[in-house]
Amino acid sequence: MKSSVDLYASMPLPLRGIDSSRLVARRVESGLTREELAERVGVSARMIFFYEEGRHTPTPSRLERLAAALDCEAEVLTGAVRGQETLVDLRYAAGLTLERVTELLRASPAGRELCVSASKISALENGRPVRGRHWQKPEVTGRLVAPLAKAYRVPVRMIMDAWMRTRPGEQAPILATQRKPEASGKALATWESLNERQQVYLGEIMREDRMRETEMWMRRVQRLPSQKAAQWRALPLTLQAPPSVVGYTRLQERLRRHDVHDPGTGPTVHALERRGLVAITEDSVEHPAVGTIGRVLVEITRRGRSAARAGLGEPRDPGPAAHLLSEWLWGVVARVAAAEPAGLEDDRLAGRSLFFIGVGYRGKAGGRPSRGLVDSVPVMAPGGTHVAEYRWRLTRLGRRHVAEYLPIYRELYSHIATAGLDDIADGKP
Repeated sequence: MKSSVDLYASMPLPLRGIDSSRLVARRVESGLTREELAERVGVSARMIFFYEEGRHTPTPSRLERLAAALDCEAEVLTGAVRGQETLVDLRYAAGLTLERVTELLRASPAGRELCVSASKISALENGRPVRGRHWQKPEVTGRLVAPLAKAYRVPVRMIMDAWMRTRPGEQAPILATQRKPEASGKALATWESLNERQQVYLGEIMREDRMRETEMWMRRVQRLPSQKAAQWRALPLTLQAPPSVVGYTRLQERLRRHDVHDPGTGPTVHALERRGLVAITEDSVEHPAVGTIGRVLVEITRRGRSAARAGLGEPRDPGPAAHLLSEWLWGVVARVAAAEPAGLEDDRLAGRSLFFIGVGYRGKAGGRPSRGLVDSVPVMAPGGTHVAEYRWRLTRLGRRHVAEYLPIYRELYSHIATAGLDDIADGKP
């Protein structure tokens, strides 16, 4: 339960659990024996042994002395909150020493080009300037991200996020963009044979299909029930009842944004079906307002997908780069960003998105930690007597992510509203 800050103001701080493997790794890296560390901290070597074995937890004051003796922040010894990992957190989680990381990176072209060494990795992790040719060039350091991800056995996005948290005052590494293959002439000819309205319909059907695919993938990652492709690829197009009563389907909303959703829906979709670009089916569903109603479903065919990708310059549907968000998650982040600086009401952000972008969240069964782009922060009542409410706000990394990639997201997902986000992109509070 979320409680008042003042309620616990007079209570002793809870003990912060120390990660024994991190303590051992840091002591070894510092070149200290247990006896030497014990002398610096003011405890017995036996107590250091107990800490490293996980038998005892240091008091807050001893934790601070341990961190000072090992020349690091306390978080290095306790582990970061999910969604707030830095580069050193990822290395410790992988169980690698500086020397081993150096060895792995020097096996890559980027590592050799940057003349990676243990001292340079240490400087990188501690936010200090890294001396050496090319280290100030984001397009060069960007080539080191993939080898780091491979060494730490994490996705590229985790390396990018940790890098930006560790080094907030400099430009983020720039990842190379994969070159798209040329579209086939036959697929492009099919696209060009369509009129403008048909092209809009086919393009939006493909985008909705792509979004559904992402959603199903997310559910599988979280070990949630998910439909088979034969089921979810049949996209709801229309409900056979007045929109004033049942509303619009998500696909209809896409078409309405292009101002092409009108009574001509049937002829347009059937024209695409006659060309073998989509398949149309019907079923019935229960609606709380009107009971059982008919529903029209549309599914893009392989030929239709090829034509749409060719016409829109996306022959293989590469999707967003590894460090960028999906359409669904960017929409959530944009909502929170638009509510800055007050923040978004606590009950307006819920569901599975928090497991991917909320601080402290993590998926089931060993899933990757959240990216930590948004966090629930307390808003105090007048006079500071208690917490009045909680609101969702961008974290420091969330603001940096929006600032770095807003132009790219506007091009990728042009239909998602981003008005008012320019202040964040300009670095304004």
